Amino acid sequence: MMPLPINQQVTFLYTQDLSASVAFYENVLHLSLVLDQGTCRIYQVVGEAFIGICQRDGLVHDLAEANRVIFTLVTPDVDGWYAYLQAQGIHFEKPPQYNPKFNIYHCFLRDPGGYLIEIQRFLDPAWPGSK
Repeated sequence: MMPLPINQQVTFLYTQDLSASVAFYENVLHLSLVLDQGTCRIYQVVGEAFIGICQRDGLVHDLAEANRVIFTLVTPDVDGWYAYLQAQGIHFEKPPQYNPKFNIYHCFLRDPGGYLIEIQRFLDPAWPGSK
């Protein structure tokens, strides 16, 4: 039996402050809104990859819970993103650096909901699009 196709991808993140998260994803990262469901907004990241930001009242933001999701943006210009986001007043948990274990160049920040965001470039030539 052939596996069922997967044509799109959505990562849902939950926040107590939807307006702060919307401002970050729309005005800082400039993602395009594709569906507004009121308490959940879905943005196109690239191609058929999407992220949904949803309001959850009473959500406890435990740091360990927030680390269960890492939203990774893959780009050839990690340093450019770092400079741009710093100019927007975004604080980074880890500045751009080489990670020899995974052969990547990356940095980390948190969105307004406390979720970990990684901006990364694959250095392994086997990664699609790395050439």
